[in-house]
Amino acid sequence: MTRSATTVGVLIGDGAPMLEVAVAPRVFGVAAAFDVRTAGEHPGPLTTTAGIALTAPHDLDDLDTAGVVVVPGWRVPGGAPVAPGILDRLRRAHDEGATVVGLCLGAFVLAEAGLLDGRRATTHWRHLPEFASRFPAVDVVEDVLYVDEGLVVTSAGSAAGLDACLHLLRRDHGPALANAAARALVVAPHRAGGQAQFIERPVPRLRDGDAVGDAMRFALERLDDPTLDVDRLAATAHLSRRTFDRRFREETGSSPLRWLLQQRVLRAQHVLTTTDLDIDAVARACGFTDGVALRPHFRRQVGIPPHSYRAGFRTP
Repeated sequence: MTRSATTVGVLIGDGAPMLEVAVAPRVFGVAAAFDVRTAGEHPGPLTTTAGIALTAPHDLDDLDTAGVVVVPGWRVPGGAPVAPGILDRLRRAHDEGATVVGLCLGAFVLAEAGLLDGRRATTHWRHLPEFASRFPAVDVVEDVLYVDEGLVVTSAGSAAGLDACLHLLRRDHGPALANAAARALVVAPHRAGGQAQFIERPVPRLRDGDAVGDAMRFALERLDDPTLDVDRLAATAHLSRRTFDRRFREETGSSPLRWLLQQRVLRAQHVLTTTDLDIDAVARACGFTDGVALRPHFRRQVGIPPHSYRAGFRTP
């Protein structure tokens, strides 16, 4: 059966988030050139996390000519399993050259179908650890809005699905159509896939009496001290720098320098949204010499500069 590049199939799962369910039909529906077909995983009304029941207008067989098949979110992992027939349908779509897209938790469905093995992929940041644990063959990327692997695309949570769908429009049908869709939706026409998700990085749970944990606790109490560095942390742990580096990586999966910079940027995010301090003062409160030293680390980790983060995330 021939698949059409302008036919978009949307596969809704029972218990999916309503916002994610609406993303693909809305983005592709603004252009008259597309035939958007929305089908449910089973006949009859489907529940959503908003408590609103939906009835999809198409059958699953209507997706068999779609050149793009989107799984827009899904129920929370650990719920009812995905039916084997759904997984087979996604594999067949991929084998027949369709682009298969998993928005937010839809990435779990693509991974279960085996479509992400050996590929880079992402999902909502809250579920990244479980995603990585369940699907070790997937190269999980945590600091992006979406990942384009050609015939397989995955996105982070909620609004990142808009970015992924607009990216597909731009990639396959040109910037004019993508920009027109963005204007109709009143959203930014392009947020690069490499922009970081706004991930909460909570203070880690530290074990008492553990050398690495004690050093981490020591650091968290002194993040504003510009003399705090990895050598000082190793000395606090009573370990050589080499041994400390090795032990730290074994216990956290990160280098101590990277972890220290992450914690300083995390502290900067908190200070930016809870105080009126200027950027240089924010930087000093987090152990950086000034705003110039803070900015590249902040942008690398968060994806936007400090002043933009403050403007968008300031607590009223």
